[in-house]
Amino acid sequence: MASSMTSTVAPSEYKNSPTRATVTTSKQSAVVEVVLRVLLFLTSLTAVVVMVTSKQKELVPFPPFGMVPNTSRFTDTPAFVYFVAALSTAGLYSIITTLLSISVLSKPGYSKILAFYIVAMDVVMLAIVAAASGTAGGVAYIGLRGNSHSRWNKICNIYDTFCQHTAGAILVSLFAATLLILLILHSVFTMNRKIPN
Repeated sequence: MASSMTSTVAPSEYKNSPTRATVTTSKQSAVVEVVLRVLLFLTSLTAVVVMVTSKQKELVPFPPFGMVPNTSRFTDTPAFVYFVAALSTAGLYSIITTLLSISVLSKPGYSKILAFYIVAMDVVMLAIVAAASGTAGGVAYIGLRGNSHSRWNKICNIYDTFCQHTAGAILVSLFAATLLILLILHSVFTMNRKIPN
């Protein structure tokens, strides 16, 4: 009779055991990380594509010659070139770390040192993406408003489509930076849960 009681109790104890809950939580955590990293790739790719396709040709006044056709591209501004390079790097990084996160799903007992390196690289990528977004945003703001003290004229009244593309790319890159912040917080929270009390 005692053996029949233990056989009925054992499966329920197994379902509620701490090791099973830890494995389930660990897998859920890895799935969340994969989703965030895929979103990071998509936002990085979108920002790069929108910035690279920002090109507009307009007639602009050139005093001795009258109206002259001029094309505005992202390659005309070093800040936008840096933006494309930084977001391309973030996209490549997100592909690599997504593959690492997927491998964690297949092998839940991954190395703690690997998790530490990924968090450290997430912080570096956040710095790169934030710097690129800030730099491109500063140049875009001067294009939108100009600077009367430096006698830099605004150009967004002439190149409106170009400015809309760059603004869209910068907004998407800010979302990518937000995703990196969420990834860092998620990783730190996950590592904190694994530390014994």
